[in-house]
Amino acid sequence: MKFCDECGSMMKSGEGADHWVCDACGHEVGRDGDEEDAWTTQSQEESEIVDVSDAEDKGLPETTAHCPECGNDRAYWYMQQIRSADESETRFFVCTECEHKWREDDH
Repeated sequence: MKFCDECGSMMKSGEGADHWVCDACGHEVGRDGDEEDAWTTQSQEESEIVDVSDAEDKGLPETTAHCPECGNDRAYWYMQQIRSADESETRFFVCTECEHKWREDDH
């Protein structure tokens, strides 16, 4: 899959399949004979909880949340889509003191 350098739209194979053509703006690019097409796929399985160690180093936002493990009142948080796309994301918390991880709906 190739994206247009001019407008960002997805490009398609042109006649003879030796070049790419953008349907949106008409930009054309030669296809390199040595280049292999790369494909990205996504699993349909429910993903596991992401291991967030060193949460502060990752730049996660901080909020007021009571840690059920140590009683601390500050936690980092992040959102993750763990169910199908038509359901809302789940908010996860990581304690700033003990790094205990829990979901918003775990209580």
